[in-house]
Amino acid sequence: MKKPEQPANEPLRIQTLNQLGILDSEPDPKLDRLTEFVAHVFCVPVALISLVDSDRQWFKSKVGLEACQTGRDISFCGHAILSPDVFVVSNALTDASFKDNPLVVGPPYIRFYAGAPLIHKNGSALGTLCLIDIEPRAFDDDDIKVLREVADKVMAEFCH
Repeated sequence: MKKPEQPANEPLRIQTLNQLGILDSEPDPKLDRLTEFVAHVFCVPVALISLVDSDRQWFKSKVGLEACQTGRDISFCGHAILSPDVFVVSNALTDASFKDNPLVVGPPYIRFYAGAPLIHKNGSALGTLCLIDIEPRAFDDDDIKVLREVADKVMAEFCH
């Protein structure tokens, strides 16, 4: 399993997360509606708004998953925040970086992952809007565009 690296701007990223005051905050009905929307549109069992903290990823909003957080060291989102592009793993079982990840070989048995980084105006990727499926799947350019647009709406809610 490949552990995610830290972004070059990690201190600024963590400072921005803390300044926004969204970690460990109460549920937000607007964000929950966006999470439910992407789960429905993409027909996935799990959709999350995930914020990547120093040592964990915490779920601000979630559909189809009971856990409130997981370790950053095993997170797919930790990889997704390393680039502004949507990060897609079509089949985690055949991906060298993830095939032995505990979230792949055990519950929730991730096979497909797509995560759009939540990018602050200062350039920091704070987390992701992500989709998870228990079946491998393709994700085309139109899918990427829709997920990116909804992720931008999530980020706008954080910064309003």
